[in-house]
Amino acid sequence: MIDNYKDFKAFLEKLNNRPKILLHACCAPCSTHVIKLLSNYFDITIFYSNDNIYPKSEYDKRLDEIIRFTSNISDSIKVIYDDYNDKDYYEAVNGHEQDGERSIRCYKCYTLRMEKTAKKAKELGYDYFSTTLSISPHKNSDWINEIGYKLEDKYGIKYLYSNFKKEEGYKESIEMSKEYNLYRQDYCGCEYSLHERKAYDRSKEGN
Repeated sequence: MIDNYKDFKAFLEKLNNRPKILLHACCAPCSTHVIKLLSNYFDITIFYSNDNIYPKSEYDKRLDEIIRFTSNISDSIKVIYDDYNDKDYYEAVNGHEQDGERSIRCYKCYTLRMEKTAKKAKELGYDYFSTTLSISPHKNSDWINEIGYKLEDKYGIKYLYSNFKKEEGYKESIEMSKEYNLYRQDYCGCEYSLHERKAYDRSKEGN
């Protein structure tokens, strides 16, 4: 089990057979740096599984953008996705709707999406699964890796440690987003984060 970024980088340098990885992605901007880094070592398939995103038009917009981005950078990176089912999200966070960002609500949301990724990776015969979520400074990388290793044990599919904000990863994701003219959303994705963002904007206007 890898538990720090230094060991993660050392692990990558030892890979020599380009294993297949199913990489969960929430949006194109969060995928930029991660794909650039991992494409040196893995054959990557993007898995867009994000039942949390609200509304459906936003879900579709982010999916279209990640397809556009990957098609621009490589012919070898596939994008697959599952059916949008927001009921799964609302069931997962039931009772925690008003907890706010970086709360148990987010932990349950990470778990929902990563578990669907692990199950899909196992079903399709991938060597590893992981997620781009940890690129964001607003996401708890310790939680993400904790969930990943639990799912590794549960489904028998190897999890790739992630803390992609390290070594200016987040900064590079912003730069690459500008380079490829990617749509950058101003809220995490769920209905509650949208309302919280609007409330924050109103509070700033009132100051």
